Amino acid sequence: MVKLCLPDVGKEEIEKVIEVINSKWLAHGNYNKEFEEKFARYIGVKHAVTLNSCTSAIQLALESQKIIKEVILPSFTFVASANAIIKAGAKPVFVDVEYETGNLDTEKIEDAITNDTQAIMPVHYAGQVCNMKRIMEIAEDHDLLVIEDSAETIGGTHYGKQAGSFSTGCFSFFPTKNIAIGEGGILSTNNDEIAKTVKALSAHGISKHTLEREKQDRNWYRDAYIPGYNYRMPHLSAAIGIVQLAKLEEMNEKRRKIAELYREELNSLDKIDLPVEKENNKHVYQMYVIKLKDSNAEKRDQLITRLREKDIEASVHFSPPIHLQTYYKNRFNHRKLPITERLADCSITLPMYSSMSEEDAIKVVEVLKYSLKEI
Repeated sequence: MVKLCLPDVGKEEIEKVIEVINSKWLAHGNYNKEFEEKFARYIGVKHAVTLNSCTSAIQLALESQKIIKEVILPSFTFVASANAIIKAGAKPVFVDVEYETGNLDTEKIEDAITNDTQAIMPVHYAGQVCNMKRIMEIAEDHDLLVIEDSAETIGGTHYGKQAGSFSTGCFSFFPTKNIAIGEGGILSTNNDEIAKTVKALSAHGISKHTLEREKQDRNWYRDAYIPGYNYRMPHLSAAIGIVQLAKLEEMNEKRRKIAELYREELNSLDKIDLPVEKENNKHVYQMYVIKLKDSNAEKRDQLITRLREKDIEASVHFSPPIHLQTYYKNRFNHRKLPITERLADCSITLPMYSSMSEEDAIKVVEVLKYSLKEI
């Protein structure tokens, strides 16, 4: 079976984990600080705060900036993006996406802005940064905050600038992502106050984490200045993150090579549309998503079944879109999102990971070509 995705972990990660276990310090520790500093330097921002998930990062990004009204975002994404908005006490407002990229359609944003709109939350889909140049212009024109859901685009750039560095960035390190540590996330920002508040919110509202308090005479003194949560990243996860970050550019280039192989082999097929790397963007292919032309969900699902029968683990990202999921469909009045719904019915995610062999990629191509003839 050619797997849909696999984390690229090996000897270095194992050695780092053993080192942490032998240290007997398993909670938030020195490697968290090192990972934060190195990640912030890589992204090109002042601060990074390690957390237990990207969902937590989004929630705390909203709470730290007191966003409690409307937040504009795409529906064509994982439900965690909207869930975090709900948990922060705000309201999601869904806007349609581009067919080519699956990213937020900047031409549709201003129509969704109301007197209650406080923020725009672009989601960088499948490894490609949204049109952040235009999104930041719209945000400035309407005095709105911007939070980047960069879960799927670690290392992706727009005009040479990293995802998550245009405003407050939120990243995921789930095993399917370009950096894989198990469970974990990070928030990036140039704002001192946001960094300070998020750090405290992630640790029960206490400004200093356990390791920092160890250096004090009264290390038992814990002063919560705001009510917070336990959203901290474990020391073990941060240690793996340091190793993964050091390999990120190499791993992303391997993904890009697999994507290029797919493009060369599949570009002539008239039944599918391939991913488009927009001008001035660097796509890092967290996923490789094709679209079945003139298709419906039933026909698309038949193709996926055929691929799986021939040991190709294909999938769909994302169906149903958030606005058609039970909780959101029953509680909110949503505008028409025709491109979102079309993509939910015609998209197919092919295997993509940095350790994927050329042999396996060719197998995916051959099976896909054969299966397309059957539908």
